Amino acid sequence: MPEFQKCLDRTPPVPFDVIRQVVESELGQPLSALFESVDPVPLASASVAQVHAAVLRGSRKEVVLKVQKPGVAEALSADLAFLQAAARTLEFLAPELQRGSLAAITGDLRASMLDELDFEKEREALRSFSAYLAASGADGITAPYAYPPPLSARRVLTMERLRGVPLTDLEAIRGAAAARGRTPEALLIDALNAWAGSVLACDSFHADLHAGNLLVLRDGRVAFIDFGIVGRVSPDTWAAVSALLAATADGQWRVAAQALVAMGAAGMGGRPVDVDAFGRDLAALADSVASVRATVVVQEGAAAVGVDEADVSRAILELVRVAERHAVKLPPDFGLLLRNVLYFDRYRAALAPELDVLNDPRVALRRRS
Repeated sequence: MPEFQKCLDRTPPVPFDVIRQVVESELGQPLSALFESVDPVPLASASVAQVHAAVLRGSRKEVVLKVQKPGVAEALSADLAFLQAAARTLEFLAPELQRGSLAAITGDLRASMLDELDFEKEREALRSFSAYLAASGADGITAPYAYPPPLSARRVLTMERLRGVPLTDLEAIRGAAAARGRTPEALLIDALNAWAGSVLACDSFHADLHAGNLLVLRDGRVAFIDFGIVGRVSPDTWAAVSALLAATADGQWRVAAQALVAMGAAGMGGRPVDVDAFGRDLAALADSVASVRATVVVQEGAAAVGVDEADVSRAILELVRVAERHAVKLPPDFGLLLRNVLYFDRYRAALAPELDVLNDPRVALRRRS
């Protein structure tokens, strides 16, 4: 099932009897009291959770159960605590590492990953995004309904089952878009505008928009799914991101450097920022990032968008390194923002190569500042 691509690490599934125990313990009722049926064969299984198809008792609505595997929270908490302690020790032994705030970075990572284990927070992120869609009148964009207790809890999340294709399936997308009288380009713009608006309108934004988390449904709507990883930014950071995008689009690398300086904590270690040198390094980095192209490949007769997620991650890490080399520490969630902007850029390259994102009046990304 593409709905839960992030969970599809293909790790061995936990036996269904164990999953049943987790669900019944969390929800406080026998499985049969809430669900007419639950498929014992998981749709997806990963190190953190596995997903099962189910049918609600009474309404007979199709849903999916995202169930956290036993022992995951304890093991991850211990590993992350060790990582943070090791980072503090390294900073003590090598004070020069404090310039990059290694312990702070691992602390942010620890908080983010532990949040991912709390499915009540994921349900709230879904609720907030859905409320934003309703208030903004974002026709053509949706997200699965997440059921409240007694159908959901901290380690169990019951959601509406959505059937669609990932944003990488070009042929299927063309057919679904045509059914709605739309084009793939229009669907992409709708998705980009919805996400950009949610960055400021919601308490948190979807921070993991790889193609498997953006589905095109049979009726042509675009669905945002799997809100396990979210980010939070201030209006000032988003304004700086918008300025950065505008500058990079025009090749004004000194202006882009100024935007990053304004966004982050500049002058780490008392060193002044050489904006001109910073801009030159950004220009060089942009050349390497531009080589991370979205490609169109053919698999079993169907065209698909190929996006190398590892290359996207490497580009972000290299930007962080360049910034720190110039005594600029970027905000923790800037990497999450940039990662998703890069994802959208790859989808644009494959689905709508002629689209000028920052100058097309249909696109709200730049106007959010």
